[in-house]
Amino acid sequence: MTLTSPAFGQADLTNCERELIHLAGSVQPHGALLVLEEPALRVVQASANVAALLAVPADSLLRQPVAELGGDIEARIRALAPALASGGDDPVPILCTVSVGGKPRAFEGTVHRGGVDLLIAEIEPIGSDGVETVDIAAPRLTALLGAAVQRYSDATAIGPLADAVVSSFRDMLGYDRVMVYKFDPDGHGKIIAEARDPRLETLLGHHYPASDIPQRARELYLRNRLRVLVDVHYAPSPLQPRLLPGAGADLDMSMCYLRSMSPLHLQYLKNMGVTATLVVSLVREGRLWGLIACHHYSARNVRFAVRAAADLLAEVASTRISAIENYAHAQGAIQVRRLEQRLVEATSTEGDWRLALFRNPRNLLQPLEATGAALFHDGELLTAGEVPSTAELRALLRWIETQRFETLFSCNSVSRANPELDALTPTASGVLAVRLSSSRPDYLVWLRKEQLLTVTWAGDPSKPVVGNDPLELSPRRSFAAWSEIVRGTGLPWTSSEESLARAFGASLVDIMVQINAVRLLIAEHQLAQIRASVGSSNEPVVIADARGRTLFANASFAALRRKGSAAGAITSGGDAATDDLAELFDAPEAARRMLASVSEERRSWRGELGLVLEGGGTLPVAVRAEVVTARDGSVLGCFVIFVDLTDSRRVAEARRHLEQSLSQAVDPASDGLGAGVARPGDLMGAILANASVVAMDLADGGSATSVAPLLEELEASTRRATMLYARIRRFDSE
Repeated sequence: MTLTSPAFGQADLTNCERELIHLAGSVQPHGALLVLEEPALRVVQASANVAALLAVPADSLLRQPVAELGGDIEARIRALAPALASGGDDPVPILCTVSVGGKPRAFEGTVHRGGVDLLIAEIEPIGSDGVETVDIAAPRLTALLGAAVQRYSDATAIGPLADAVVSSFRDMLGYDRVMVYKFDPDGHGKIIAEARDPRLETLLGHHYPASDIPQRARELYLRNRLRVLVDVHYAPSPLQPRLLPGAGADLDMSMCYLRSMSPLHLQYLKNMGVTATLVVSLVREGRLWGLIACHHYSARNVRFAVRAAADLLAEVASTRISAIENYAHAQGAIQVRRLEQRLVEATSTEGDWRLALFRNPRNLLQPLEATGAALFHDGELLTAGEVPSTAELRALLRWIETQRFETLFSCNSVSRANPELDALTPTASGVLAVRLSSSRPDYLVWLRKEQLLTVTWAGDPSKPVVGNDPLELSPRRSFAAWSEIVRGTGLPWTSSEESLARAFGASLVDIMVQINAVRLLIAEHQLAQIRASVGSSNEPVVIADARGRTLFANASFAALRRKGSAAGAITSGGDAATDDLAELFDAPEAARRMLASVSEERRSWRGELGLVLEGGGTLPVAVRAEVVTARDGSVLGCFVIFVDLTDSRRVAEARRHLEQSLSQAVDPASDGLGAGVARPGDLMGAILANASVVAMDLADGGSATSVAPLLEELEASTRRATMLYARIRRFDSE
């Protein structure tokens, strides 16, 4: 659906946002407007009130050179031509005379370019015309300016600066009420400073909806910084002809200071009882930051020199606003850098920057005026200030993750954006989040609790329309203050706060890079030491990941697999011959089942398997497999320790043979070849008992490598002793 823009004066409250206020087609009657065609400076359009102000009917002036007005107006305009030659539409001031009723009369005003070969001159008479006019002598005006600029320079915060502005403007201009009106990020306005006649009711702290100043009006406030309304009850003076000759269109009056004001705005002022106004824009970084609004309760005009002084003070105030807010931002950035340094130092001493970040919550919350904060990092959650429950915070994080943004996300009403999160309203109505990782859901989040503030509006915005006639519309018929409780919202995040949050997030990312770089160096050093330690261990060890893929095997394991080969043992750790740990065994499927049970059941496994040797064949080994898990319970892998069972089995075999030998008594008549039974107490029984004690001592006191040969030697010795005893018995019998 295409929305049409209502012509000037044809808007109501449903479409005033689009009213073509720059095509007013009329002027305030205290000055005259002339549209001049170059090069002859011929009048092609004029306001109807030239008859009253210049004593020349508009009809007779049209198509005539402006020189016909007499005086020096034509010469003055031609003298300004070089300043207007660049094609810009910025008005330049003019002081001139016009012959009115045969007598020269002084006028002041501005001239600006209105198109190709067109100049727009606006002039108003100097001197009494029955309207009170602010006129200040140059020395006093200069002194007032100097004092005001000094006060502005001394202000170190927005509040004191705004107070200085309203005080200096009222001292200089004498309006009944002077206000500084500041816009919030949503376009609503608030009166943050006021100087007034004590008989007037205060408007300080009042809020006004964004619709009170339509977008077109805001755009004009940026282009034309100062506007004066002399008398709200004026009768507009129309342009003649209405349409610009040759163009067949309304004259663009964007830069005309005499331009008529919207009937809706005039009705608005009448309902307030205001008769005259002077409004100056406060602009910061190309945006409308606020307004200096002066209200008077009787007709009032201002000389151009005084208007220029007011414009100058507004410019100085705007510069000071920028400096104060930038300084505040810079101070916040300094706080961020200081915090960054503290985090780096804390990490070096404590090992965890996150704990240092939350040790002093004020350092985290105060720069952004947050009431709570939460850090989601590496699956963990840390909080500060007033925050929802852990489950609610994780639900908030899941919602943030669904939003489309690069590094920063802000919202001042979470419950309106996502009604499912309405329970978070008391502590997390507003949220500001910065992304800390591109691959993980890591965020630093600031929170603002619900603002249960009584917002004072000027009038009830729920009752804006009274009639259909634009002149009878009453946006605010009663300006008795009323209160509306704003629920479910937090204070909006400002652009400065968002910039600071970005800087904060960037610093944390930088800190994490620094810390992780340090940790990587330390880990690499520790890994090298651990590799060397495990690699040089006498115990054969293999390390595998969760999938059973070999990551590391030490030198002892390599030597174990080369046992019996000509290459012998190697002296340093290295990779196993195969990536698949199970393939190292002669029964790989059984090994895979063993590894799976270790991983699934999270417990160690002990058993005996056959290890495949590099030169062929198998080696009996005892295996101990231990699972290793991460902090979140996931399996990182396992390590496997091997024990060569060759010597153990040789010892077992030797003991078996020895026990067999000891259990038999050798027949003396058989030369040791016949079996017999030794009787307790005889010499052979003593020999066998001694051999049994020696066998036990050997088994308890030595390693498998040394015990097996000793047992074998003991067995042989015992057999020889048995043989010798048998011979002795044989000789004795003979």
